[in-house]
Amino acid sequence: MDGRTELQKVSEETMRFMRGKYKLDEIPGKYYNIDCLKFRQGKRTILSINIHEDHYDFQIIYGKAEREKFEVRLDEFPQAIQNLYKESHALPDGLWMLIRVEDLVMLEAVKQMIMIKKNPNRKSLPKTHIHMSNCGHRCDLCIHYKGKTSFSAEEMEYARACVSSVYTVPISDLPINCDGCHFPDCTVDSAHCRKRKGIDKCWACENYFTCLKTAGWPPKIHKRTITADQVTYAILPYVKGQYEN
Repeated sequence: MDGRTELQKVSEETMRFMRGKYKLDEIPGKYYNIDCLKFRQGKRTILSINIHEDHYDFQIIYGKAEREKFEVRLDEFPQAIQNLYKESHALPDGLWMLIRVEDLVMLEAVKQMIMIKKNPNRKSLPKTHIHMSNCGHRCDLCIHYKGKTSFSAEEMEYARACVSSVYTVPISDLPINCDGCHFPDCTVDSAHCRKRKGIDKCWACENYFTCLKTAGWPPKIHKRTITADQVTYAILPYVKGQYEN
């Protein structure tokens, strides 16, 4: 067992889903006095999540066309969601639903509701010179990699700026010095950790998804601003399989 609670798994899976399927800005805010995280495309909010200690409330607003799509599939959803939908009243700006999510079963249903709200718009990452490391990073998209990359030189400079912002590290402290996992004198912490545990790949470890040595900043519902581009260049390349469509 990896020690994560069900709510932690909900938090992490929510971010993997939203970042993997959608190119959206992540903006913190307030719902009355409750902290929330909004996923926005420009000024349009696609999803807002109210953050509580023991659960999350997912706020979804359906317009007329979205309601028609949802009603065709209504019987596919848990009874709690069916009841909530039938009891909700449409306002001039749409039908508002606040859905309590505290386990992965309910989250799976809400994922389907989000895709009714908006079709996924995240394009796959480039695969010109794809190269996977033992820690799960895409070497060809990594700002530290010295080999051939899938990003252009301009994109790589932009990626460095995004990494600097997301992880609050000065650009001057982000060296381009990695030859990849074949390099015999690798000093990366994860390499020594794998050797100590007797495993070849980081993702074989039960602590992979919560390990700062591999995942950088672990995915979780948070309270800070992260732009869609920062997700693309500073988060998606660095965890194996986490954002594959």
